[in-house]
This record gives sequence, C-alpha cells and structure tokens, in this order.
Amino acid sequence: MADRIRFGIIGAAGRGNSFVQALSANPATELTALCDVRQEPLEANAADLGVEHAFTDAGELLDSGAVDAVILGTPMPFHAPHAVLALERGIHVLSEVTAGVSIEECRDLVRAARRSTATYMMAENFTYMKPNVLVRELSRRGLFGDPYYGEGAYIHQLRGLNEATPWRRRWQTGVNGCTYPTHSLGPVYQWFNAGSARPDRVTAVCAMGTGHHYLDPRGDRYEMEDSVTMMCRMTSGGLVQIRVDMLSDRPHHTARYALQGTDGAYESGDGHEAEPKVWLRSRNEEQRWEPLAGLEEEFLPDFWKSPPPEALQAGHGGGDYWEVQDFVAAIRGEVEPAVGIDAAMDMTLPGLASQQSITEGSTWVAVPDPRNWT
Repeated sequence: MADRIRFGIIGAAGRGNSFVQALSANPATELTALCDVRQEPLEANAADLGVEHAFTDAGELLDSGAVDAVILGTPMPFHAPHAVLALERGIHVLSEVTAGVSIEECRDLVRAARRSTATYMMAENFTYMKPNVLVRELSRRGLFGDPYYGEGAYIHQLRGLNEATPWRRRWQTGVNGCTYPTHSLGPVYQWFNAGSARPDRVTAVCAMGTGHHYLDPRGDRYEMEDSVTMMCRMTSGGLVQIRVDMLSDRPHHTARYALQGTDGAYESGDGHEAEPKVWLRSRNEEQRWEPLAGLEEEFLPDFWKSPPPEALQAGHGGGDYWEVQDFVAAIRGEVEPAVGIDAAMDMTLPGLASQQSITEGSTWVAVPDPRNWT
C-alpha cells in the first residue's frame, strides 16, 4: 500500500515492543523505525523484526524523515517532551500513560497539540477492557440515568518492578499522591461522559494516604504513602473515588470499578470469584443484580463481539490491540481520537493536583481545565 502510515516506536526495547503485533495486524501501517537508549537490545529487536532504521536518540528518529507516526513506550517523564517534539514536526503521537508528570509540561503538550496538524492520542488501555466497554455503552444509552458516583482502583504491588525499572521508583512511588491514576479514572471518566453532551470533568480533588509501612531494598522509605485515595468532584456535581496502591502486600486487583446512577448501578468483579454485576431499572424494577455478561449479546459493541485473535492475545484485556486500531483510524480521519488531548488531560491532571492536595494536608485543590490552554 503506497499510503501506509510509517510508524516508529520509541522505547522499543521495553514496553514499546508490546505494540508490534497490533501494528503488524493493520494493513494500513508499516513499522519503519525503532528507538531505545539500550543499543544492544534495540539492534537485536530491529534485526528480529526486519526494521531498517534504529536510533538511540528520539530526536534523531523524529528528524530522520522515516516516520509519519510514533508510539511512545518510554518511562513517564519522557512522554510529554517526546510528544511535543513529534507534534512540532507534524508527526502523529500515541503516548503511553500518563500524559505528563507536571502541570507545566502538560500545558506545553496541550499547546503543541493545538498548534500541530498531527493527531495526539493517549494509550489508556483499560478503557478497552470488555466489561468497561459494555458499561460505557450502557451509559451512552442512558440506562444508568444520571451517573453521580463512581469508583476506580489500581491495586498492584510493584515494589519489585520498581527495582527492575528504576524510573518507577522516582515517578510512581517516589512522589506522594495519586501518581498513576489513569487506569482507574479513565473508564469511570468515560462512563460519566458517555451520555453527556458536554464534558463532565474533574474540577477539584482531595487526596489522602494511609501512611508508610514499607522500605525499599536500600532501607529507604517510599515517598508515596502505601495506599492513596483521591476524591474527585465532577463538573456535574458527581463524586468519583480513585484508589492507587502499588506498595501494599496483597494479591493484585488492577481493575476494580463501580458506577451509581439514578436508574442503575454497576460493580466489577473482584478478580477471583465474584463476577461483574449490574442493575438497571429499565430491565428490573426490583433492585436485584444480574450478571453483566448477560447483556453482551444485546449491548456489547460489534468490535468486541467477534474480535480477531490478535485482540484476544493482546495485553491489558485487549487494550494494547484496540488502541492502536483506533489511533490508525484517527490518523486516517475516520474517527476522533478515542482519548484525545483534552481527555488525556482530564485523566492525567487530577493525579498531578492530588500531589498538591496531599502535601497541603488533604485540602481540596482545583484541577485546571485544559480547554482554557490555547
């Protein structure tokens, strides 16, 4: 295909490599360049994939003329700077989460995205998990009524991974606050917005922690408190509770959610025995749960009814596959980005504001509206 989109992956010797299969499954894409600071695994990966261009500097890749789009699978502090560099060159960006690690660099990213002719999308893969997609469709059809309360939790003991990927020790557990909120907030944010004509964003947050009970292998205390809860006030007046816990000793439960509306309620499974369940007034006046899976045939969007093998094999509940397909469709002008620049900010900025809240004794802190950044 002469009009194939030429892709590069930055962070290709680590997380970025997980996007290769999704790209190869799309006939509109061609993987033409890889980039990573670790030269030996980079060159081995390029040889294995038959990719001609390999770079150890992101700027050199972006200036090479070898790519039309990039996927950023780099550590968190590089997401915004690399995205800005790409957007300034008219190169489309699919960025891993979070969008940025400070409000200031998020502002720079928003302005770069508004100036650029290229497409920006954040790769929040938890929004593509089948139960989350089904709940979003139910909300889009108004079956929950007006949503007014939600919960999301990311509970995943990552102390070992902190040592294997040291950037996490600085940017995830080295800052006190809700430092990694998008997996928890992203789906709930979409549920609140699915049936709404105007954006229902987080306007203020209040964060609190449980104290410190663990030391890292060097005997140092983690700066992040073991379990941080962030209360989020929505534009509509609704309330969302987000918990992030990457330190506590316990089995992980990385995708726990709840939604309450005037005409329905949802609670996710516990990852062990309990299955996702829902109550919708339109289906049952008696307030009684039914399995969420029983609604798939009637309400699940078509793309999840008969997914290709690549989607079923992809990580994060298929999200690593579907987000790439949506990004390609957005570049081609077929759809709007699933998590465009404003939504990316709406999922990222509350966590950054939570750091100020917890520092100031769990006061309520306003969350900037990226729509005002021009």
